[in-house]
Amino acid sequence: MRDDSAGVRHDGGGKPDSAVVRDALGVGVAVGLSGFAFGVTSAGSGLTLLQTCALSLLVFTGASQFALVGALAAGGNPLTAAAGAFFLGVRNAFYGLRLSQLLALPRAVRPFAAQWVIDETAAVALAQPTRRSIRIGFTVTGLSLYVLWNLTTLLGALGAEAIGDTAVWGLDAAGPAVFLALLAPMLRTGTERAVAGLAVVLGLGLLPVLPAGVPVLVAALAAPAVLYVEGRRAGRKEDDETGGGEPPRDEPEQGEPEQGEPEPSELVLSNPVLSRPEPSEPAPDEQGPGDRTLNEQGPEQPGRKEDR
Repeated sequence: MRDDSAGVRHDGGGKPDSAVVRDALGVGVAVGLSGFAFGVTSAGSGLTLLQTCALSLLVFTGASQFALVGALAAGGNPLTAAAGAFFLGVRNAFYGLRLSQLLALPRAVRPFAAQWVIDETAAVALAQPTRRSIRIGFTVTGLSLYVLWNLTTLLGALGAEAIGDTAVWGLDAAGPAVFLALLAPMLRTGTERAVAGLAVVLGLGLLPVLPAGVPVLVAALAAPAVLYVEGRRAGRKEDDETGGGEPPRDEPEQGEPEQGEPEPSELVLSNPVLSRPEPSEPAPDEQGPGDRTLNEQGPEQPGRKEDR
């Protein structure tokens, strides 16, 4: 098995092509049918049949399309609605950075493949182990989803014109419902749920006081706010674990003097009495003849005098 710098396997293993095509078609068909809801919502918001179909053909990103027509249906400014749709579509650029390494397509094909870089194609492609399966998954998902999305958009717009006012049938809620259905499975961590919850609070709370479309932009501030709080909390927890940021003091080993306490040898050298050398006795080999005689005779008896 061999991996390149992008982390793609080149051992020829992985899932069979039929399994990749089956999974890709499942995603493409399931999500492509929701284009009917977009067509109905778009027509109900006041867009013409041509404008509705042009959005699906040129924009081709469900979340941004629903956000745009939803803001327009609420009476929002077209520029504000377009700005909200643009910010929602920025995530596809980050998908493209990763997919460009995995797909490794020729330069002439990249502009056409960029039109298919969306949530679904990125999810299917990133789940594949080899470059061949990545290309198959991306192509089948993108092609099936693009065809079905535009076809169902046309049918939905035509159906909306036939049934008249979509609000009477409650179809104006189809867009937000589909958007929530796509978003809910992506909220896996506590941080992501906190961002989504704060965004809902900001959007609903500011809806009565701000023009239509502006609450969506303000709700985008939920992400940096939650990340800031999470960063402060993580930094505080790290400071608590390290004792307030001060480095731990090393305890002296047993028998080792503490820092600043002089060692016994230093005390001896600094005391003139203790540092005076003791007189040493001469070694036996260094004694003279007279000393040896005295040692042999033993100690002198008291009161005894030598005879002269």
